[in-house]
Amino acid sequence: MLWGLCANDSRAAAALAVPFLIPLAIDAHHPHRAAALSVLSGPARAGHHGIASREEVLLHRNDPRRDDPDSHDGYGYEVTGYPAGWSVAAARTAITTATPALLPLLRDLDSSVRVDAAYVLGTAADPDGTIRTALANHVASEEDATARAALKLAIAEITRAHPDPPTVTWLRERRHDRAQAPEARLAAAIGWLCLTYDPAPAELRQTVDALADDDRAYAMEALPWMSAASGTNEPGLLHCRRCMLHPADPDPEAAF
Repeated sequence: MLWGLCANDSRAAAALAVPFLIPLAIDAHHPHRAAALSVLSGPARAGHHGIASREEVLLHRNDPRRDDPDSHDGYGYEVTGYPAGWSVAAARTAITTATPALLPLLRDLDSSVRVDAAYVLGTAADPDGTIRTALANHVASEEDATARAALKLAIAEITRAHPDPPTVTWLRERRHDRAQAPEARLAAAIGWLCLTYDPAPAELRQTVDALADDDRAYAMEALPWMSAASGTNEPGLLHCRRCMLHPADPDPEAAF
């Protein structure tokens, strides 16, 4: 099937599949809609699995077509010799073009669809902030804690690619908001950490340490960002907490 290409070693093949997966993902009656949507943005996020640092969790590298042609955007080459960065850029271009059809998925009755839609939209190019604004407008009305967390991570991911200081401030305020569900506060904290070089304040460390227990960490694996950041012996949320806030702590991967 087409989404099988998105798990293939060839980024070029996976990127070619993206335009064909989009119609399946937006078709509410297609039997494989959920599967198509869940893998749609994989080709747009090369080399992100197992990464949990502030510098790279939400990193979108620059478009290699506009930058140093010898660097190929830091993604290297595929086994075919094709620059992998070009495939990533092609996948993001296809998703960006389809944004008008993808945005309505944020209102889907299925919260898992809303989560996956936010994950896809986080890879789109958004120089004028239109997508970021649409995501932010859904935060207030989103009742599902995991889906609200997904919206905040998608907003942070877009802001990493298209800097916007007011959004950084907004995320800082959301992490303080005790009226928010813990999942949403944690997502805001992670998003803020990935958007600034400022040292993590003591109150943020205390908040994350208090909220990021084992049960919540495993529950938040439903967020694609967290499942991608997970390791063999460490769920994504705890991996992010250790790498971002407690880098001196022992690595459970090494112990395992």
